[in-house]
Amino acid sequence: MLKYVHGGEYHAYNPDVVRTLQQAVQSGEYSDYQQYAKLVNERPAATLRDLLALNPGEDAISIDEVEPAKELFKRFDTAAMSIGALSPEAHESLAEAMNSIGGYSNSGEGGEDPARYGTNKVSRIKQVASGRFGVTPAYLVNADVIQIKVAQGAKPGEGGQLPGDKVTPYIAKLRYSVRASR
Repeated sequence: MLKYVHGGEYHAYNPDVVRTLQQAVQSGEYSDYQQYAKLVNERPAATLRDLLALNPGEDAISIDEVEPAKELFKRFDTAAMSIGALSPEAHESLAEAMNSIGGYSNSGEGGEDPARYGTNKVSRIKQVASGRFGVTPAYLVNADVIQIKVAQGAKPGEGGQLPGDKVTPYIAKLRYSVRASR
C-alpha cells in the first residue's frame, strides 16, 4: 500500500509520527522529543532500523557535552538529483537551503548553470559521471566536493536516465547535449 489509510497498514511516517517530530523540532523540548522517540522506538518493524537495537555504553554523558545541533548541519547533504530530474527552481532551493545551514547540496550528473557559481545557489557537491554531462573546468573548480559516479545506466534521453522529453533547451545547454534526443 502506498497511501496512508487510518486504521490500515502501518506506515513508519504516519501522521502521528510526523506531527510529534514537527512538535519536537519546533519546541526544542526534550519531553516532546521523548514522545516522538517512543513512537519510533516502539513501532512495529517497518524498516531495517527497527530490527536493530543500540547497546548503550555504561556511562551516559551529559547533554551539555553533546555537539550542538548547528554543528551537525555541516554533515548534511542532499541526494544527487540533476536539473531535469528536478526543476531548476527546486534544484536551486535545495542548494540555498543547504548553503544557509552549512550543509551540501549535490548537483547530480547534469551540470549546473554557471550563473549559480559564487552565489548561495551553488551546489557544493559536483557529480561527475561517465557521460561527463555539463562537466567543465569551471564546474569542477566551483566544487567543495567532487563525487565520481562509477556506474552509469542507459541513456535513453542522452542525459543519464533522463527521458528525452525532459531535455529542454536549457537542460541541453547545461549538459552540452542536444535537445530532446531519444
